[in-house]
Amino acid sequence: MTLILVPGRATLDQLEQIWRTEAAVVLHESALPGIEAAAELVSKAAAGDEAVYGVNTGFGKLASVRIKPGDTAQLQRNLILSHCCGVGEVLDIATTRLMMALKLLSAGRGASGITWNTLSVIQHMLREGVTPVIPSQGSVGASGDLAPLAHMAAAMIGEGEAIFKGARMPAGKALAMAGIAPAVLAPKEGLGLINGTQFSTACSLTGYFSAIRNLEASVVSSCLSTDAIMGSTAPLEAGIHAFRGHRGQIDVARAMRAVMEGSVIRESHRDGDSRVQDPYCIRCQPQVAGAALDLLRYAGQTLETEANAVSDNPLVLVAEGKIVSGGNFHAEPVAFAADQIALAIAEIGAIAQRRVALMVDPTLSFDLPPFLTPEPGLNSGLMIAEVTTAALMSENKHLANPCSTDSTPTSANQEDHVSMAAHGARRLLRMNDNLNVIIGVELMCAAQGVEFRAPLETSPALQSALALIRSEIATLKDDRFMAGDIAIAASLVAEGRVQAECNVAGLLEGEVA
Repeated sequence: MTLILVPGRATLDQLEQIWRTEAAVVLHESALPGIEAAAELVSKAAAGDEAVYGVNTGFGKLASVRIKPGDTAQLQRNLILSHCCGVGEVLDIATTRLMMALKLLSAGRGASGITWNTLSVIQHMLREGVTPVIPSQGSVGASGDLAPLAHMAAAMIGEGEAIFKGARMPAGKALAMAGIAPAVLAPKEGLGLINGTQFSTACSLTGYFSAIRNLEASVVSSCLSTDAIMGSTAPLEAGIHAFRGHRGQIDVARAMRAVMEGSVIRESHRDGDSRVQDPYCIRCQPQVAGAALDLLRYAGQTLETEANAVSDNPLVLVAEGKIVSGGNFHAEPVAFAADQIALAIAEIGAIAQRRVALMVDPTLSFDLPPFLTPEPGLNSGLMIAEVTTAALMSENKHLANPCSTDSTPTSANQEDHVSMAAHGARRLLRMNDNLNVIIGVELMCAAQGVEFRAPLETSPALQSALALIRSEIATLKDDRFMAGDIAIAASLVAEGRVQAECNVAGLLEGEVA
């Protein structure tokens, strides 16, 4: 499968498809004239007498140093190699491929001055499955994601390392095995490749995609938990949420009503229920998850804009016939988006964890057995599974502290305010992994609780979700090794399977159940 991207018009759906699949990515042919025009302007500047930053000068604090015309190609190669200073865990292949596609989109706008020959190397690498080895630490999110993008560019010129056919090897060898000629950098191309927010944006996008899935799963888990404790659905009434007016809240309440429609458990206690109000973790799920959904949607819009942006420096303004230095490489919008996603992840997990605690606590769970085991005392049931969710909830709260406020000066104070977008974006992977587990454990607890309500049944939609859970995880009777069950439950959430059983994505967008 090949995705054809139009620079400036890529959608979140397309970007998610790039991340979740191994699709080849190519630029639409309409991008070619702009790419060539910008490269031609750079070529003329390189041959001229006027100093143009990054074309015939040094970089950063060395911008005042002029470079001889015969050394401009060596300048770009030196730039790439000197900036390969990344450390830490290697970025996963899927996110690396998304980062490469984002660089294609940015350069494809025709303002970076990168030649078509060089951009075609990225396309060939994506098509043939040659993936640069990108250490994930080293960017402060200003002047671009310099170190991560330098490792990408190094692989393009046959330096550094790459992964090909599952093996890690020298990049030059990987390119040769794939039949790809290494890029030979023209003036400004090295700078154009390493300047930009593509690493931070790719990591933030993956955090956004995973957070949306987690939120969808939390709609299912909260509905199942509501039936497990025989909670009220009155707080889901449309009129309540219409008076508040927030779109996310209205959408979550509507989705929950649809998912719980037809629950026999709910109908069994609608009349004569002595409980006037359930705890907030049941009653306020639309308000909390809805606010998170609004925040995620806003962050998604920001990231879609950034994915289509030109964020390197200097920029080639073809219509004006000049090359101008600016600051589009500063990743503050991405840093803010990453912080917003982190807040949403933390709060989705916080309220889900309280529902887990509600169900296992015999003083709160409304006649469910202690820790949801049929023989408490001899068995501990889901006691420590709840403790695990508490640990992960707390960890996510710490990780949700803002990164965008933690600027530090770098590069001899030339880059004296930085965004920390890369730091903020990288943590989203860990936070979503934690949230997968919290919601997975909630599903385990809620499934167990609903089964204690037999012969009463939950809604048809939730019965489908319950059947999926039970196809992978057996009902807990006597105590058993639990870590495997938790891992399976987390994977059901991460893979989007449990929420798909209830069509939550469609319901949140207003589809009729």
